[in-house]
Amino acid sequence: MGKLFKKVIGEHFQFYLISNNFIHPCQLESLKQRSTSDASVTLTHFICAGWVKNNITSTLAFDIAQFFPLLNHYLLPIILRKVGCDSKVNHFFSNYLVGRKTWYCWNNITSSLFNVDIGVGQSLALFPILFALYIAPIFHILENCLKNLKIPVSILFFVNNSLLIAQSKSLIISNSFLFCSYNIVSSLLEKFSLILGHGKMEVFHFSRSHGTFNPPLLDLSALGGPSLRPRDTWRYLGFIFNRKLLFYQHIDFYANKAISTIKYMKILGNSTCGLITHQKQLLYRSCILPIAFYCF
Repeated sequence: MGKLFKKVIGEHFQFYLISNNFIHPCQLESLKQRSTSDASVTLTHFICAGWVKNNITSTLAFDIAQFFPLLNHYLLPIILRKVGCDSKVNHFFSNYLVGRKTWYCWNNITSSLFNVDIGVGQSLALFPILFALYIAPIFHILENCLKNLKIPVSILFFVNNSLLIAQSKSLIISNSFLFCSYNIVSSLLEKFSLILGHGKMEVFHFSRSHGTFNPPLLDLSALGGPSLRPRDTWRYLGFIFNRKLLFYQHIDFYANKAISTIKYMKILGNSTCGLITHQKQLLYRSCILPIAFYCF
């Protein structure tokens, strides 16, 4: 009953937040029935729209490190009060996950209980809404800051994978936009007790220009970040992009993966016979086609 109650509470609360626009539009995640393909299609639309205006699209991808263990339970009720939630909802979340204890067990050895009042498990019933609600104010503040500073940078967010998108006719100008946006993002995350994962940061430029394409280095060392050099291809949420959106590498990768999976199907079965025709058809439609078409 406890899990069912939390699920019902989560569904009603999600509807309340979405209907009142508390979730930022850039948050493309499961909360609004989105998928990784939606996020990649949205990015492709950004790029093509920029090419119509003869702009080069530059992206800075970054990851929020250790987000789930760092979620602050005392900051969450403050956010709930700011968005105007009912006092009963606020009281429920003020007590949810507070006072948790756990222990580790290895064979016959059991540790003593210790508190785990910080963080949230990814498998919990209310994890999607807690995550989206906690991170949403950052994007609202970031959007206002970029608008006030007249920095034309768009935001795309999928779970804890974030993307800053700048468009300009000059790569140097785009890099300056990304540099300023990164500075604002890092300071905002620090105020929310979150940190950037510098090891997963990547920069990539999309251009239809012919001939030699040698984009400049994006140096974030002055802000405590790394120096980033764009690669020839970039993998984002399972999609493999190149700078001209040709998707040759993406098609080759998933076609080869699908073919190798088909070959491994031969080893399935028992000691006397292999799979029957119906089982092969079911495996092909449920396992091979989603790989070949990336769930489309």
